[in-house]
Amino acid sequence: MSSEVCSQPASPDSAGEQSAAALRGVEVIREALRTMPLSPGVYRMLGAKGEVLYVGKALALKKRVVSYTHTARLPERLRRMVSETVAMEIVTTHTEAEALLLEANYIKRMKPRFNILLRDDKSYPWLMMTGDHAFPQITKYRGKTVKGADLWGPFASVWAVNQTLNLLQRAFLLRSCSDSDFNSRTRACLLYQIKRCSAPCVGRIDEGHYAQLVRQARDFLSGKDVTLREEISSQMLQASDDMDFERAAVLRDRVRALAQMQDSQVINPHSLEEADVMGIWQEGGLTCIQVFFVRGGRNNGSRSFFPAHVQEQSAEDVMSAFIVQFYEDKPPPRQLLVSVLPEESVLLEEALSLQKSRRVEILNPQRGEKKQVLDHAVTNARDALRRKLAESAGQARLLEGVAAVFGMDSPPQRIEVYDNSHIMGSHAYGVMIVGGPEGFDRRAYRKFLIKGPVTPGDDFAMMREVLERRFGRALKEAEEGDRSNWPDLLLIDGGAGQYSAVRRVLDELGVTGVTLAGIAKGPDRDAGREWFYTQGRPAFQLDVRDPVLYYLQRLRDEAHRFAITTHRAGRSKALVRSELDDVPGIGPGRKKALLNVFGSVRAVRQAGIAELESVPGISKEVARVVYGYFHPDWLPA
Repeated sequence: MSSEVCSQPASPDSAGEQSAAALRGVEVIREALRTMPLSPGVYRMLGAKGEVLYVGKALALKKRVVSYTHTARLPERLRRMVSETVAMEIVTTHTEAEALLLEANYIKRMKPRFNILLRDDKSYPWLMMTGDHAFPQITKYRGKTVKGADLWGPFASVWAVNQTLNLLQRAFLLRSCSDSDFNSRTRACLLYQIKRCSAPCVGRIDEGHYAQLVRQARDFLSGKDVTLREEISSQMLQASDDMDFERAAVLRDRVRALAQMQDSQVINPHSLEEADVMGIWQEGGLTCIQVFFVRGGRNNGSRSFFPAHVQEQSAEDVMSAFIVQFYEDKPPPRQLLVSVLPEESVLLEEALSLQKSRRVEILNPQRGEKKQVLDHAVTNARDALRRKLAESAGQARLLEGVAAVFGMDSPPQRIEVYDNSHIMGSHAYGVMIVGGPEGFDRRAYRKFLIKGPVTPGDDFAMMREVLERRFGRALKEAEEGDRSNWPDLLLIDGGAGQYSAVRRVLDELGVTGVTLAGIAKGPDRDAGREWFYTQGRPAFQLDVRDPVLYYLQRLRDEAHRFAITTHRAGRSKALVRSELDDVPGIGPGRKKALLNVFGSVRAVRQAGIAELESVPGISKEVARVVYGYFHPDWLPA
C-alpha cells in the first residue's frame, strides 16, 4: 500500500561512499529484525538527525522489513533510503487495517520525504446548526465537532458553503446571527427586511413555527429534498385555497429557492447521495486528483490536489496513498468513486469502515450516471494538471530570468522578500514572504512583531531585528545540516542605503551563499522604473516590458500587502483592548458578560459592588476585585 519516494541518484564519485552507507543501513535493519515480530504494525526508518525518512505498514512486520536487506533487488531510490537509515522503530497493531490508519497518521504528522505526501493542511468549512437554543442558528463552521450541534459537509471552499447558506436563508428563513446579537436585538435586522430571516429575535415567529422551518432545513440537508418540495407545494396550494395569499407567496418563494439550489449544482447525480468522486490524471511526472464532494444528493464543490511523489509512481499507488492520508483527519462518506482502483482496495475499505464505524465502499463504475460523473472529475483533473504544468513552465522561465539578472549560478528555488509596516513606530511589524518554483508559498510566510524600541521611521533597526531573528534560527539549523529553508535570493524593498544596511547585518551574522538584491521605486515612485541593487555591479534598471521586472514587482507588492495586512490586524487587536483586560481574574467570558450588561468600560468603572454582583458569572469575590481595581483607595470591609 505504501509507496516510497526518493531523491536523485548519487553521482559516480560518491558511489563507494553510498555503498558503504548502504551496508551500514542494512546492518541497522538486520539488527532490528532480530527482535521484530511477525504481527501487523507500522515501521519507521530514521535518519542521522532523528528525522523520519519513511513510514510503512505491514501485515507481518518481519516479512516486510527483511526485503530492505536485499539491496541488489531494490531500485536506486530505495537503496538511497536504506543507506540513510541509522535506526528503526516499530509499533504493533491488532490488524492490518489499524496499521494502515496509524501509518496515515504518522505520514500526515511527520512528513517523511520518502513517502508519497498529500500537502493538504487546510481545514474544510461545514454547515452547522446549533442545538442548544430554542431558535437554532445556522452558520458556516470550521473546527472540531460541537456538542449538541449538527454538521453537514464538508464543502470544498468557503464560496461553496456561503452559496448554500445564502440559499438556505432564502428557503427557510433561519437566523445566522450569534447568540449575543440575538439576545441584544430590539428590532428586526436587515436580513428580515430582505426576506432572509424570520426575525425570531423580536418575536416575528413563534417557537413552534420556527421548529417547523428547522425540521424542513434538516430534511433538505439530509437529502429529502423531493419529499420536502412536495410538502411545501401542498402547503402553498392549501394557503391559496384558504385565500391566505401572503403565506402562499412566502411558500412559493421557498419552493423557488429550493429549485434554484438544486439547479445551481455543477454536477447533480440523482444516483449519488453521499460520496466523494475522485478522478486522477498523470502527466509530465506529476499527478492531479480532483475530488467532488457530494452530500445529500448535492455537489458541495470540488478541489484539486497534487500529491508529491516520484515520476515512476503508478496511478494506483498514488490513489492509495491519497485516500488513506486524505481521510486521516476527516470522516469518509459512504462511497468513494475512483477512476482507478487503488492498491489493496479491500484493505482500504476495511480501514475506512473501521474509522467511520459503518460500511464504506470504494467503487470504480464502468457505465451509467456514476461513470459520467467520474469522467467529469477526470476531465477536471486533466485540465487542472495541464494548467499547473503551464504555470510551472512559465515560472521556471521567470526564475531563470531572475538568475540571469542577479548573476546567480542557477535559478533560485527559494526567494525571501522582506518588508516593514508601522505608524510612527507604533504597532511595528516585519514580514517575510516566500516565492519559488510553485509560486507563492504562503505556508512559509512569517510575521515578526518588533520587540525592541523603534525610533519612528527607523526602518533599518526594524529590518536588523527581523533578519537577526530569521537567520539566528536558520544558522543553527544549517549547523545541524538542515538547509531546507535556506534562501537562494533575498529581496528587500529599498534603495542603496537599505541594501548596504542589510548587507552589513548579513556579514555580521556570517550568512553566506545568499544573493542579496534591493528593489527601489524610481522617479515619482512610478512602477516600471524601479532601480535594482546587487553586489558587484552598479544600480540598474530593467526594460519596462521585461517579464522578470513584472515578477519582481509582484514579489515586492506581495510583501507590501502582507506587511500592511499584518500591521492592520495587530492594530485592530490593540484597539479592542480595554482596561478590563488588565483586571485580575477577568477573562474573555467575564469581560463579555460585563460589557453586555453595562455597555461600556466607563459604566463598569462607575458601577457599585452590588451591581457588579448581579452580572451573570461575576461572584462576590470577583465583583470586589473589579471594584477595587477601579477604586484603588477603597478599603474592603
